[in-house]
Amino acid sequence: MSELNGTDKTPANTAAVGAADLRLDAEALYGMMLRAVRTLCSPTTRLVGVTSGGAWLAERLQRDLALENAPGIISSALHRDDYKQRGLASGGQTTLPFDVNGADILVLDDVLYTGRTIRAVINELFDYGRPASIRLAVLVDRGGRELPIQADFVAQRVDLAGDLVLRLAQDEQGRFTFEVAQA
Repeated sequence: MSELNGTDKTPANTAAVGAADLRLDAEALYGMMLRAVRTLCSPTTRLVGVTSGGAWLAERLQRDLALENAPGIISSALHRDDYKQRGLASGGQTTLPFDVNGADILVLDDVLYTGRTIRAVINELFDYGRPASIRLAVLVDRGGRELPIQADFVAQRVDLAGDLVLRLAQDEQGRFTFEVAQA
């Protein structure tokens, strides 16, 4: 297990890798996230996963932590600054089975890159109400930020070339792996 940085509960390890060298154990990183989310959650915290990888994380964390309420699922599609190029994604729509007003929300995502998806997710959340707080936990921070957004918890930091895409995948048994592809 990695040592956590006390101010942001982020592991101190960062790996600089190319696509051929990238070896991320998504299940081990999920275990780190599970432990961190236990400490980040209060009894009133609501989990919200960003479609699709973050939604898978939220659903599994909800089960593994035996939390009573269903997690929220949020899409960034309608608030993306590249909406004209991408259009409406087929990934999924926002479902928030709780009142956002005054809620302590923990947003979960698989990979943090430019920060633009998280900006869009925050805009989407505010379409539903005004949360008391929003925090962010991610499996991987790959750097390359274009907006001043950072996670409260990061399981692994990697330096990955901008022409590569890193995505979380889930098999039939619900186990996680990472896929790397050319953009």
